[in-house]
Amino acid sequence: MKAGRITVATRNFEVKEVPTPTAQSGQVRIKVGAAGVCLSDVHFLDGTLKPGYLKSDEVTLGHEVAGTIDQVGPEVNEFQIGDRVLVIAGERNELNQITTLGFDYDGGYAEYVIAKQSLVVKIPDNLPFEQAAIIPDAVSTPWAAISTTAKIKSGENVAVFGVGGLGIHAVQLLKLLGCSKVIAIDPRSDARDKALEIGADLAFDPSDEALKKHRGLNACFDFAGVTAVRKQALSLLGEEGRLVIVGIANEPITIPNDMAFTYMRTQVLGHYGSERHHTEELVQLARDGKLNLSKSVSEILPLAQAELALEKLEKKIGNPIRIVLKP
Repeated sequence: MKAGRITVATRNFEVKEVPTPTAQSGQVRIKVGAAGVCLSDVHFLDGTLKPGYLKSDEVTLGHEVAGTIDQVGPEVNEFQIGDRVLVIAGERNELNQITTLGFDYDGGYAEYVIAKQSLVVKIPDNLPFEQAAIIPDAVSTPWAAISTTAKIKSGENVAVFGVGGLGIHAVQLLKLLGCSKVIAIDPRSDARDKALEIGADLAFDPSDEALKKHRGLNACFDFAGVTAVRKQALSLLGEEGRLVIVGIANEPITIPNDMAFTYMRTQVLGHYGSERHHTEELVQLARDGKLNLSKSVSEILPLAQAELALEKLEKKIGNPIRIVLKP
């Protein structure tokens, strides 16, 4: 089969022929219907992110995957051939370490992918593969950050810094939860326009002085992974405000004024990934027609053009929310 592989030592990426895997005990094999291209994949290629538990020097990229089960291994009792499914992007191993699909073991830039049955979730027939594929990260990561880490409540006022692949879904999900005011902040005008289209109440360039009029927010989310964002976000928070850091800058986190920080009882919270229940909740919302991801897929490219997809995402060509690969 064809697979998009990265050699970790050299950061070389290539779509090439590899042996088609076989489902082992407790596993299913999925014929990939779609695989999302994430900025984390770009950061893997540029060396910002490194696999923590990869057992070799080469791995198939792709942690956002959906498709159809075409092979069932022994001791699989929850799924059968023909089931439409998505794959949860990671799990905790026997040592309680978080391992990630497409980083620590082979992912979905391929014609087939192997998954443990515990990491597979059935999807409804009316949810296209290209939309289902992006749920396990582009949608579930902001959902987990919002619902579990920040514990956002209906009626709160929030800001989202960086409205790309994850941040744009945060905007949609915050409105779905009933937030009174959702502010999108991004230096790119096309990204701000998209945020307003998806449901943001207001959108600002970070340099816009009018943003200061919206101080006193309950929470701010950094999906940009930019150090300057954190300082600005802290200045916009009100009493007991939460800054949730999702984007990775790989730099120290600085609190500009400890007196204001302690007096206001500000919280800084880190966030990574999501749990199975977050993915299941989102699939249910999509099944019920409450979550619409039809505007989230910017472009569909064949697997053979995976390298082009990564370049387009890195350079923000066409303001991509999610580029999706189809074998």
